[in-house]
Amino acid sequence: MAVIPGSDPPSRIHPEPQPLEQIDHFDRLPDSILLLVLNRIADVKSLGRCCAVSRRFHSLVPQVENVVVRVDCVISDDDNSSLSSVKPPSAASSSFSAVFSLVVGGIAKPLQALGQLLGTNRSSSASSLFMNGEIEQGGVTHHSPTQVLRNFDEIRYLRIELPSGELGIDEGVLLKWRAEFGSTLDNCVILGASSVIQPSPMEISHTLQAPDASEDNGLRVVWTISSLIAASARHYLLQPIISEHKTLKSLVLTDSDGQGVLCMNKDQLEELRVKPLSASSASKRTLVPALNMRLWYAPSLELPDGTVLKGATLVAIRPSESKKDVSDANWVSSAFEEPYETAAKMLVKRRTYCLEMNSF
Repeated sequence: MAVIPGSDPPSRIHPEPQPLEQIDHFDRLPDSILLLVLNRIADVKSLGRCCAVSRRFHSLVPQVENVVVRVDCVISDDDNSSLSSVKPPSAASSSFSAVFSLVVGGIAKPLQALGQLLGTNRSSSASSLFMNGEIEQGGVTHHSPTQVLRNFDEIRYLRIELPSGELGIDEGVLLKWRAEFGSTLDNCVILGASSVIQPSPMEISHTLQAPDASEDNGLRVVWTISSLIAASARHYLLQPIISEHKTLKSLVLTDSDGQGVLCMNKDQLEELRVKPLSASSASKRTLVPALNMRLWYAPSLELPDGTVLKGATLVAIRPSESKKDVSDANWVSSAFEEPYETAAKMLVKRRTYCLEMNSF
């Protein structure tokens, strides 16, 4: 084609460049990358805020597999009709009945509040309005974990953290428990101490007064029964969540105090779905089966870092019908994080006491 001198070259149409500040870089990321980020966030409140960022985020958040629910508060309740009516088995001795009543009376209220917290159905009361998983107090609506988790479709790993442990203990007393459940209790490990003395350059361990043995015996009974009741109550209240979320592979219910941890793995979750739990006739908790227990005790246990546990007690519990050996030290010593893992390893080397407990 001949070019006419002095004429302009043929023009080409180019799109006008988009200003840098108008480019949404998130649009360039595939959904799989965003889901990795959201799974790292995990916290249900933060994920709720992410839903407000964009329609894309709003559609991705329900696909998150790793969710953490941190409960802010426990709503108290004046209704005495649930756990306060718990009675010991008729075959129990009078002394055991007295201890049982003491234990249940001390933790009934916190466990009633826990029931409200997790969204189980119960009768209305004067101090709280409980409907469809919501509790209204002082004009503020608190949504239960059961209701919040209905916004997620593919949860695989769920962790629920309560604001505190259910068991009120005196200052300085150590009490920790870890329990695993299927449709009923699989195992439970309890670690307690009447007092914990932190290392101090001015303190000499052999000058410390030894704990009273009779007092420690009473504490051990209280620790064991109250921990089992707390664990079985948590398990009972998780049933609606487990039923609604078929994709769950791991479930942990703990508290910010680190007092108690309830764990369920994939097989245990499936067992509960297939075989419904046996509920206690007297209260809203899972029936605790007949148990075999191994107990280890040390009047004073000094840890490698210098911490001293007075009246240190370790209890390993399995159902009487379990085929697994309750005396296997591996699962017992690994139940807690340091420094309490070391304490458990030291205690299992001491003399073993064998005990049994009836179902309750």
